[in-house]
Amino acid sequence: MAQLAKKFKWLYRELGIASVWETGKDAWLIIISRWCRMLAYGANSLILALFFSELKFSDFYIGLFMTLTLVGDVLLSLLLTLVADRVGRRRVMFLGSVLMMFSGAMFSVFENYWVLLLGAVIGILSATGGDIGPFRAIEESTLSQLTTPKTRSDVLSWYVTTASIGSALGTEFCGRMVDWISTRDGWSIIDAYHKMFYVYVAGGLINIICTISLSEKCEAQKQVVETEALEMLLDENGARREDDDGLIPNPKPRLHLFGEISSETRWIMYRLWFLLSVDSLADGMVGHSLTNYYFDKKFHMAKSTLGDVVSISYILSSVSTIFAAPLAHHIGLVNTMVFTHVPSSAAVLLFPFPNKVVLTVILFFIRTGLNNMDQAPRAAFIAAVVSPEERTAVMGITNMLRTLASTTGPSVTGILAVTNRFWVAYVAAGCLRLAYDLGLWAMFINMKLHKHESKKAKHANQRRDEESTEFSREASF
Repeated sequence: MAQLAKKFKWLYRELGIASVWETGKDAWLIIISRWCRMLAYGANSLILALFFSELKFSDFYIGLFMTLTLVGDVLLSLLLTLVADRVGRRRVMFLGSVLMMFSGAMFSVFENYWVLLLGAVIGILSATGGDIGPFRAIEESTLSQLTTPKTRSDVLSWYVTTASIGSALGTEFCGRMVDWISTRDGWSIIDAYHKMFYVYVAGGLINIICTISLSEKCEAQKQVVETEALEMLLDENGARREDDDGLIPNPKPRLHLFGEISSETRWIMYRLWFLLSVDSLADGMVGHSLTNYYFDKKFHMAKSTLGDVVSISYILSSVSTIFAAPLAHHIGLVNTMVFTHVPSSAAVLLFPFPNKVVLTVILFFIRTGLNNMDQAPRAAFIAAVVSPEERTAVMGITNMLRTLASTTGPSVTGILAVTNRFWVAYVAAGCLRLAYDLGLWAMFINMKLHKHESKKAKHANQRRDEESTEFSREASF
């Protein structure tokens, strides 16, 4: 029993569960909040296009809806993310949750195209099942602040893992509930769709409850303001400034509404943003919906079989992300991002070549099973190379650029599909992903991490030493 307990204890720490527990209530609430939100997003993405089809909207209007919704979500998310640290992270997340409930309520009641479009653009509606809105950037920044460099990748890994599980459960739950509701007497399929949008409303409500339960520790630290105030008190030689009457001026720190990003951070992020845009473009070219279509077109698989394949891929993706943090502890963040992504990229490159279903499915499982293992290390890497006060803005811009790049991918694949060169999209996407992997490793493998946190710890130690010295002097008197 002692040996068994010892193994369980090792597993408890190795898988990062201990880090999540030790980080505290705020981290648990953020993880629960995202799990519920992704469950709602998964349910919504399954029925949205079907709902429009039942309402007899044309393909043109459905495409227009998706495009305008994406544009509205990206602009709103970027704006809210950039002001979050100044206005208050919890306030912005509360507002986002209210807008999420607003969109769900509109879709659960109305059927007019323009009313629904208004609800989607003004509110927050996930048309693709992805995590849209200001939530992810703020939550990742907050979790990075609540954790230490040692526990950060563990907590972020569980943040990603539970999100994947939420999406899978939402899709499964929604599919079964729609079938059950639509078979009841007096209920149509449109009625079933309307009822499922209440899941979206419930997801927003749970987000509100979790947000108002968060503590003050989740808010951005005021280091920038304090630094600016100190600089106003000192002259060029480091001596205290005095006015003409010999008085020390009272500094009034400048508060900037939008988060600021230093030139040093911008130089790092320009390179990373370019690489991430390339990777997102490739992912958009061979997204899951297009891959499902490719399976059906090439092998004419039964829909139930295809559904089983997709479900298994979601499970593999969820399980693999659990091991991202332990791997990062052993080989480093950049190595984990690259070494787990290269096999996935190679699987995309080779995907169109086998003529047998089994080999193609195996490549699909390799791709999806390893594809998300770089998410938590990537968030931890960004947190490690930018200062704490820049994280929210940087992560918000990162998510925006990735979203925009991924949305251009399907257009490229569509052109290739029309000319009967669908397979070229996978070869091109695989090459782009491998270029991203090699570029990431070449540019960032030797980068020094946690410099800002090291400076913070150094300043904190100096302050403690100064306070201790001052206390000793007072005690000697």
